[in-house]
Amino acid sequence: MAYTFASATVLLLLITDPFGNIPIFVSALRGVAPERRMRVILREVLIAFLLLLAFMFAGDGFMRLMNLSDLSLQIAGAVVMFLIALRMIFPSLQPDAAPLQGEPLMVPLAIPALAGPSALATVMLLVSQAPARRLEWVAALCVTMAVCAVVLVLSERIQRVAGDRVMMAFERLMGLILVAISVEMLLRGIRLFVTQIASAA
Repeated sequence: MAYTFASATVLLLLITDPFGNIPIFVSALRGVAPERRMRVILREVLIAFLLLLAFMFAGDGFMRLMNLSDLSLQIAGAVVMFLIALRMIFPSLQPDAAPLQGEPLMVPLAIPALAGPSALATVMLLVSQAPARRLEWVAALCVTMAVCAVVLVLSERIQRVAGDRVMMAFERLMGLILVAISVEMLLRGIRLFVTQIASAA
């Protein structure tokens, strides 16, 4: 699956899932003074952006260090993405965790809510598939983080207006789309693996 700027942006938005993260941010920021919340959200989005950007530029070196191939990354990314999508479609029925005391820093908002394992694997996958288009992927990441920032700054208002049912339905819809993308990635990885085995035989 050859990604364009638009499809890469949509994929990153599905992975970072700003609308699905609204309840997490609202809960985590309950102990933060209202006048500080916007600053905290923007700081957490910036931390997530810098981490994803670092993996986008240093991911190749990390893969070489760990002796990982592009194919293994693609299949692993597809599996992780599929599991994330299943959690979006079938959310856990566990009760909500108690709100954090004080002001959160990095965990759990920047990591893993925004820059989780699936997001890190996705940016590395984009670069590994088309290293020459790295600046295009950086631009897609910038757009994604900008959308996340806007959605999360307005998170309390969005949750109040849309309601829990609408938010849950929207997250399941995004999860369904993400399942289709992950299955396509997995099938492509399997086809490449079979081709490599056949050519080596």
